[in-house]
Amino acid sequence: MKAVQFKCVIEKFGTEMGEKSGWYYVLIPSKFSEQLFPERRKSYRVKGSVSRHPILITALLPDGSGEFIMPLNQQIRKAIQKQTGDEVQLRLEVDHSEYPLNTDLIACLEDDPDAGGHFYSLTPSHRNYFSKWIDNAKTDATKEKRIAMAINALSRKMGFPEMLREQKKDM
Repeated sequence: MKAVQFKCVIEKFGTEMGEKSGWYYVLIPSKFSEQLFPERRKSYRVKGSVSRHPILITALLPDGSGEFIMPLNQQIRKAIQKQTGDEVQLRLEVDHSEYPLNTDLIACLEDDPDAGGHFYSLTPSHRNYFSKWIDNAKTDATKEKRIAMAINALSRKMGFPEMLREQKKDM
């Protein structure tokens, strides 16, 4: 399995980026993404490390110019103690493993055939959005709230982005 190593700088999207506004990320130059996954233009998962902090099941997202970005969530930034403008060392390789879906979400989907049917009609990456969002909850109460929101949205045939937009409107 090919791995790439290089240094890059943490960046942050401004407010003009729509759903990506405020995201922290690193840019993966095309020469490295081509080494990892030649001729790939769609998102794919990688594993490896950011400044020696291990990462698993992390997506590289195309930026439209042939390069990719890798979002850096707060948990990773806190672990590596880095912010915007700081340099990090990346070691990445393609991750071919299946993403494990949240077991509590799956159990609730079995109890709601409408939500479950819509969930399984979504692409695997869109199913993963729901699961990761639930997995990233810091408390059990937040996790339960997110599962309830997901089941409600899925039973109404909504995808993850539509659910989040509706949630923002209600705030």
